[in-house]
Amino acid sequence: MLRALRTAALGMNAQQTGVDTIAHNLANANTTGFKQARVVFQDLLYQTIQTPGQEEAQGVTPPASIQLGSGVAVVATVRQFTQGSLIETGNALDLAINGDGFFQIRRPDGSIVYTRDGTFTLNANGTLVTQTGLPLEPELNVPPDTIEIHVSQDGLVSVRLQGATESVEIGQLELARFPNPAGLRAIGGNLYEQTEASGFPILGPPGEAGFGTIRQGFLEAANVDIVQEMVNLITAQRAYEINSKMVTTSEEMLQTATQMKR
Repeated sequence: MLRALRTAALGMNAQQTGVDTIAHNLANANTTGFKQARVVFQDLLYQTIQTPGQEEAQGVTPPASIQLGSGVAVVATVRQFTQGSLIETGNALDLAINGDGFFQIRRPDGSIVYTRDGTFTLNANGTLVTQTGLPLEPELNVPPDTIEIHVSQDGLVSVRLQGATESVEIGQLELARFPNPAGLRAIGGNLYEQTEASGFPILGPPGEAGFGTIRQGFLEAANVDIVQEMVNLITAQRAYEINSKMVTTSEEMLQTATQMKR
């Protein structure tokens, strides 16, 4: 009965983590480039009381085992990097990646982080930056007298200057992709850090060697399936209720056992 109490408590804790993850997914359903996460559960250590196939003293070989489990634990929250829907905005500085890859962003300390959020803008110096002011890597500077910006699907950036009839190339976008993008560490602000689990970034231009293409005037929506998340929420809630009922039942059984002497 004490084992059942501990097992049920672990189950409630694991389902609470599941609900927290679902809540985070739903809260970011309208966050540009957000990638939903799912919780991975694993059963815990077993106590083996009887081993199948092991001959006993009476010469009888039991065909099945007797094992008592210890509950469940959350072993990972795996981020799903499936493609989100592309939403047209008409803004020339909004860029979406259609396929694999991340934009590279340079932080003030010089380190590189990665994002799927292509909501870019220009700062006072004409540098293409994120909405929080972090510059794109490689850095892209737009001349002050630019009246039109064009970004091709292969990431070639060209501008038309005031008084000119033809466009001039000013840079080339470069994307990064990873052997295991699920191993990236989310640090907030729609940004990810490289880890040992993600592997080293593979750099290249859009549209080549497995990289996605660039869609100018579009943004990638979150890949959160709201209906599926609501189903997952109901499932987690029911599992939590069942585990809490197990706690109550175990407590009642303990109470009955302690009253047997009376």
